[in-house]
Amino acid sequence: MKIGVYAGSFDPITKGHYDVIKKSLKITDKLIVAVMNNSNKKGWFSLEERKDMIKLLIGEDSDRIEVKSFDGLLINFMKENGADIIIRGLRAVSDYEYELGYAFANHDLSYGEIETVFIPAAREYMYLSSSSVREAAMVGARLDIFVDDKIAEIVKEKAKTIKG
Repeated sequence: MKIGVYAGSFDPITKGHYDVIKKSLKITDKLIVAVMNNSNKKGWFSLEERKDMIKLLIGEDSDRIEVKSFDGLLINFMKENGADIIIRGLRAVSDYEYELGYAFANHDLSYGEIETVFIPAAREYMYLSSSSVREAAMVGARLDIFVDDKIAEIVKEKAKTIKG
């Protein structure tokens, strides 16, 4: 069984992230969406809120997708979960250069047992990021082009709370 891990902060999960999740199901038997608990990163949503938004989106695919959180080394998390494929979404050439270094490091740290698979973002999501969603939400811009309708209201409410 091929188990893949798609890790990120997902603060919030965007349509681009969800696109990579759906594409990942074509090459894995099971996908773990691993939400990073990174205390160095100041995000909008708590770890549980981010996991809940992902679960809200995956709905019908939940029999093949598991949502978990982790901190520490990704390869340790993967070993604990029997996973052998890292899924990384790519938007631009700069993503590739950045991610390639991590792919080599993870391969070496795992003694060659873990491979990284790069999945390009759909054309319409090439320049979409969670930070751009947060910026749009802060100025009251439309969010339907960035996030699924199921979580747009959650993001809008969080922006109102942050603005005070």
